[in-house]
Amino acid sequence: MVSIFVVSFGFLGFAGLQVSGLASANDSLLRSKAIYLSYQMADRVRANLPAVAAGSYNSLTGAGSDPGCIATSCTVTQVAQSDFYEWSTEVAAVLPSGQGTICLTSTPDACDGAGNAYAITLSWTEKGTPHNFVTTFRP
Repeated sequence: MVSIFVVSFGFLGFAGLQVSGLASANDSLLRSKAIYLSYQMADRVRANLPAVAAGSYNSLTGAGSDPGCIATSCTVTQVAQSDFYEWSTEVAAVLPSGQGTICLTSTPDACDGAGNAYAITLSWTEKGTPHNFVTTFRP
């Protein structure tokens, strides 16, 4: 009888470890997706240096809007707008309650519009807990 109790208690402990491991794996998966998405946007910015020079990526927030010109002919500013629209749509689809911003900054903590680096911030909520990922880069 005592051995059944001890073994049962051990199985409960093992089940608790499994649940904890699965939760950590899911958190790690979402963080990996956030890293991928931030690098994807950084590559889009680097591919459109004329728009960087024009300041088109200096402050992009919200969901963005589709300029509707990709099939015809876009200006560099419209390409930047389309880049952000497509990226923010993917962020919302991949991360739970996901949102992304990109801005020109002198420090990664705030979008101050100064400096020569860009900050990409991704925010999402998992099981009521807010998460953030910030990366900075220079085009």
